[in-house]
Parts: sequence; structure tokens; C-alpha cells
Amino acid sequence: MPKYRKRRSRLKLVRRTQPGTPPGTLVIDPEAPPPEIRVIAFGLETIIDETVAHAREVRDYLGRQPVVWVNVDGLGDLEAIQEIGRIFGLHHLALEDVVNVHQQSKVEEYDDHLFWVARMAAFNGQLETEQVSLFLGKNFVLTFQERPGGDCLNPVRQRLRSTRGRREPSADFLAYEIFDAIIDGYFPILEKFSDQLEELDDQLFDRPHRDIIARLHHLRRELLMLRRAVSPHRDAVNSILHLDSPLIGKETRFFLRDVYDHTAQLMDLVASYREVCTELKDTYLSLVSNRLNEVIKVLTIISTIFMPLSFVAGIYGMNFDVLPGKEAGWGFHVTLTVMAAIAGGLLYWFWRRGWLRS
Repeated sequence: MPKYRKRRSRLKLVRRTQPGTPPGTLVIDPEAPPPEIRVIAFGLETIIDETVAHAREVRDYLGRQPVVWVNVDGLGDLEAIQEIGRIFGLHHLALEDVVNVHQQSKVEEYDDHLFWVARMAAFNGQLETEQVSLFLGKNFVLTFQERPGGDCLNPVRQRLRSTRGRREPSADFLAYEIFDAIIDGYFPILEKFSDQLEELDDQLFDRPHRDIIARLHHLRRELLMLRRAVSPHRDAVNSILHLDSPLIGKETRFFLRDVYDHTAQLMDLVASYREVCTELKDTYLSLVSNRLNEVIKVLTIISTIFMPLSFVAGIYGMNFDVLPGKEAGWGFHVTLTVMAAIAGGLLYWFWRRGWLRS
């Protein structure tokens, strides 16, 4: 049976800064991978897509194209994060939230940029979430991810590389596309959960096993983790829609409404699947209880049949000669016949009462 207990630590909060630490103090996780910095600068006809070795090289790409997207995969280099913060003029409190990757989805407004936090989900046999920190400026988008190795933003990059039908470049619309890709990445994961629930539903009636209850408990915990990740997204999108910021254009707000609808759909699906888990668990317990009742019923019928037989056998096993037919040869056969008649009569009576029917 799979060992689901070891996965419980994913719900545990790990904060690097000690209580009483001054606000804005950056504490890097010693196990965090070194950053990989990728710059995508694009306009209406041209695009630059390069990987830089040092954070200071990012400054060379500013102003070369209408929009610059800098993506940092990995938070293991304090100097690189601080250098990028100086290049884009980021607030030190926002940088603190970048390296403390336990944040929920939220939106914060600063003088010349917006700070978004999102939780990006992936499913590799089990649910995993990753914090994505996004900074939106007038002509730049800056994203920080916890670790390199693949994300759900490749469709966004592919659309940027394609010059056919490219819209007028804007940083706010690029931020929308990134956020929309993160939200849409939850739907394939929920489809996998749906497939697992259907499989468990079939197994529940075909070949019920005690491993099912462990899998249902595991799925319910996964859905709880998913709900904790998705729920703040809806509030974050709602905050953006009601935010009076010149960095968010009117047209982009229309698209953000669609993202808000997607978050509401995700919340409904997660709630529905958690209810299905509860119903399947109750069904399993009912089936186990019914199965136990059937076993007890069979054992009770057998015990009831053998009670009078044991009584007759006990009487004729006494050391008394006054019992009829005890010394005669026919007495044994008559006793067996009487015992068989008693057993048959009881079975017939149980059948007439409907106790032998399933």
C-alpha cells in the first residue's frame, strides 16, 4: 500500500526569517537552486530571447524593445536577487516575499510597479505547488520562480515568438497571459483527480479493498491543498479588477474578468470533488458494514441451526440407559434423522421468513 503519510509535510509552513527580524530582511533557503535568468524583449515585429549569466546584464536589455520580460528560475543567489531589485527599483518588502515562498496569492501596489503572487501547480504523481512572484511595470514584467525545470508558461513564450497576428505589445497584457496560464494549469490537474475518483468509484463496487480508503484520504488532502492554492487567486484577481492603477489598461481588465471566471470554476470543481471523496468514503464504510452484517447473519443462522442439534447430541451423550433407543441399533439412525429434520425445518423456516435471501 502506498505510503501517503510522508506527504503530509507539504502542508507545513516553513519560514526562514526568525521572529523579530527587521522587515525586508532577505533570507535565502540554503537548498534553493541557483538562478537561471532568461530575458525576452519583444516588439511588434522583433523579439530577443536570451539567457544571461549575471543579473547585471539584464540592464542592457532595458529600452531595446517596447516590453521586456525577465524570468528568474531559482532563488539561491542573494546578490543576484538584490541586483535585479536595484535594476527595477523593487521594494525591499516585496523582495522579502519573493524569497519567502510560503505566500498566498495576493496583489500589492507600489509607486511605479505592481507586485503579484501566484501559486503554480504541477502534478508529478502527487500535487506540487510553486510560488511565482510577478512584478509589473510600465514596460517590463519580472517573474521569479522557485526552481527551474519546466513550467506552464511555455505557451506564452511560443505566442511571443510567433509574429503572425501579434498584438500591440504591452506589459499589462503579458502579465495577464502569465496569470491566465497559471490558472489554466489547474484544470488538467483536476481532470486527473476526476479520473482517479471515477476509478475508485468503479473499484468500490467491483473489488472493494481497504486500500481504497487510504487513496480517498490522500485525494482529499490533495484537494485541500489545491483549494488553499486556488482560493486566494480569486481574491487577487478581484483586487486587480478594482485597482485604480494606470499600469492596467481597460482592455486588459476585460480579459482579467475571464480569469476571475476560471478561478470561480476551479473553486466549484474542487468543492465538488471533495464532496465526492466524502460520499465515496461513506459508501465504502456502508459497504463494509453491510458485508459485516451479512457475515454475522450467516454465522448467526449456522449457530441457530446447531443449537438444537447440540442439545440433542448432548442429551444422548449422557450416561443414562433410560433414553429411548439408546441401546438399540436403530436409535442412532433415528437420532440422526431427527437432527436432520430439525436442521431442515429451521432452514425452511428461515427461508420463508426471508432471512436467507440477500
